[in-house]
Amino acid sequence: MSHTYEEFVDIVRRLRRECPWDKEQTHGSIRQHLIEEAYEVVDAIDSGDLEELKKELGDLFLHVVFHSIIAEESNEFTLEEVINHISDKLIRRHPHVFGNTMVNGQEDVKRNWERIKLEEGRTSAIDGIPTALPALVRALRLQERASKVGFDWEKKEECWEKVEEEIKEFKTASINNDDSAAAEEELGDLLFSIVNYARFLKINPEDALRKTNEKFIRRFQIIEEKLKEQGKDIDNTSLEEMDRIWEDSKGKI
Repeated sequence: MSHTYEEFVDIVRRLRRECPWDKEQTHGSIRQHLIEEAYEVVDAIDSGDLEELKKELGDLFLHVVFHSIIAEESNEFTLEEVINHISDKLIRRHPHVFGNTMVNGQEDVKRNWERIKLEEGRTSAIDGIPTALPALVRALRLQERASKVGFDWEKKEECWEKVEEEIKEFKTASINNDDSAAAEEELGDLLFSIVNYARFLKINPEDALRKTNEKFIRRFQIIEEKLKEQGKDIDNTSLEEMDRIWEDSKGKI
């Protein structure tokens, strides 16, 4: 069955009027669902499953429309205003496409983008980075913004020296078990410096850690599978035996 954009919006409006669950929702009550749907889109992209991506983009689009309809009901803003706002912003921030500005590659585009955002009323180069972002992503975005105005290391070697410095400081603080707050602060500094070094290598730290998490899951599940085949209980298996299976799994995953 084929549906138009207008029909889809009408479906959501009807759900809001007639479905007991939908009509009770607020911006806040479905906030977490929106975040989860965004991550499901990312999972579909990472898996390369385009059929799943199509479905997850639909779920995410539903949230955009649903939030807009909730806002319409209390005269906060309309779906049309949402579309107009993003359309105007895209045109304004792409003068090399919709105007006469000349650019030489994507770096010029990024610089123009940040300059235009400041002209729109932001008072700081690092304003507007959502606090709800995962910490690794937010650290990366903060560093990228600061770099655009010249606050950055000149060479990756200098950045690595900072990582080594933070490793030493964290080690010192963590050995002092009486001051967990200091260790926590130094760990934050260390992670921030690692994110910075990753940026110099053009590695997204969130992507890197997510891939490592998935690799850990696959290898740990191999341990569980091998022990199950041997009729053993993982709770009663030594670390040495589990580690041997872990090392064997490295050649497979």
